Amino acid sequence: MDFSAVLLLLLVASGAVAGGHRLLLRMRGAAPAGTAGSETPAPRREPVLVEYARAFFPVLLVVFVLRSFVVEPFRIPSGSMLPSLYVGDFILVNKFSYGLRLPVWHRKIVPLGAPERGDVMVFRYPLDPSLNFIKRVVGLPGDSVVYRGKKLFINGAEVARIDGGEFSFGSPPRAAARRLEALGDTPHAILLDPQALGRDSRALVPPGHYFVMGDNRDHSNDSRYWRFVPEDHVVGKAFFIWFSWKRAPGAGVRWDRIGSRIR
Repeated sequence: MDFSAVLLLLLVASGAVAGGHRLLLRMRGAAPAGTAGSETPAPRREPVLVEYARAFFPVLLVVFVLRSFVVEPFRIPSGSMLPSLYVGDFILVNKFSYGLRLPVWHRKIVPLGAPERGDVMVFRYPLDPSLNFIKRVVGLPGDSVVYRGKKLFINGAEVARIDGGEFSFGSPPRAAARRLEALGDTPHAILLDPQALGRDSRALVPPGHYFVMGDNRDHSNDSRYWRFVPEDHVVGKAFFIWFSWKRAPGAGVRWDRIGSRIR
């Protein structure tokens, strides 16, 4: 059961308790606690369960609506999106960029847009939908995607890259080649590990699906291994880093990453 389902259950339960208690009082001809102008004396105090339900219902409603239809927070657990996203980055995901979806059932009800090549997208992992993954959209429906010799080809054309220096990651640190790649209007950085074998792949993206890859190309579990992301598994577009925490050694806040846009 995912967090949206838990929120929905709590929202329904609190609403049922608060609303049911009010309805019961009306049926008995009594006014709710704190109500003035009633001929029947109001009870001195509502049951504790009802008090909690009345207090938490509006809070749960606001959180549920915002999280389901506007924006949802996530934490980056792995280095598969380095150097764009670090382990310990806390990000925000736009939930309406790709259309409004019913929470829990994940069915699109209002089409507002679709993923574009180059977007950093959060989605439910096709092999285990209870897990959320984050990768970059590489192939759109109908695209031919080839990854060969650590080079990316889309619809027969090689995606251009320029040298971006080196980048060190991991423990113990290992050096990787940083390259700037342009899948959309805005270039983004990728990493190529000279010590790792590249995972070659060839695919024709079917309708209603997307081909995704991590920016840390040699250390990412992505569409090269398990193929495509179905459209109904899409969660939203990552767009903002609101907090970042570096784990040990040298644990602490990464102040320079807070407030960064995700490109």
